[in-house]
Amino acid sequence: MPSARIALVLFLSLGAAPHARLFPLGSPPVELVASSFRRTVTASQAPRTPDVHFVPTPTAVVDAMLELANVTASDVVYDLGSGDGRIVIAAARKFGARGVGIELDPQLVNQANRNARKAGVADKVSFLSADLFNVDISEATVVTLYLLRSINLRLQPKLMRELKPGTRVVSHRFDMGDWKPERELTVRGVHVYLWTIPNR
Repeated sequence: MPSARIALVLFLSLGAAPHARLFPLGSPPVELVASSFRRTVTASQAPRTPDVHFVPTPTAVVDAMLELANVTASDVVYDLGSGDGRIVIAAARKFGARGVGIELDPQLVNQANRNARKAGVADKVSFLSADLFNVDISEATVVTLYLLRSINLRLQPKLMRELKPGTRVVSHRFDMGDWKPERELTVRGVHVYLWTIPNR
C-alpha cells in the first residue's frame, strides 16, 4: 500500500493563535470554521429594551405616594421600574421601611446603589436588574408604580396573583382601568392612585 501522505494545514482565524490540523492529501475540501469566534445573536440573547424610559418622580409626589400607602417601618416596599431608586430610598430614610427596586437598566441600578449608600440606607434597600414581569414580588407589603396605563393593565393579574391580601399598590399618574382606586390624590397637577389587594 502506498504510504499515506499527510498535509499539515495551518490556519489563522480572526487573529487567534495558529491551530494545526492533519488532513490526508486527496481528501475532499474541508471547510474550516473557527467556532470559538462565531457570533450568533438570537432573539432570546438580545438585550431587552425598557418599555418605559426613566422619568424621575418629583419629591413631593414620592412623599405623597408613600404617605397615601401609609408606609411604616414594618413594610417592605417594592418599586417596579425603580429608576435611580428614589422611592425605596425615601421609604427607608423617612419611614424605616425595607425596600426593593426592580429596574431593567443596569446603569440605573448602579446609580440607585450609589444613591442608597449616599443616603445611608444601603443596609435597608436592594436593587435588582431584571424584568419586573419575571420577578417574584410576593414579599411586598407596598408596591409603587410609575409606568404606563397599558403596562399597569398587563401587570394587574400578576399583582392579584402574587401579592398578599391587604398589600397596598400606589401608582403615579396612571390608573388600572376597571380596577377602581380606593383613594386618589392630585399632587402638582398629577394623579396618585391607591388600591389594596382584596381577599381571595
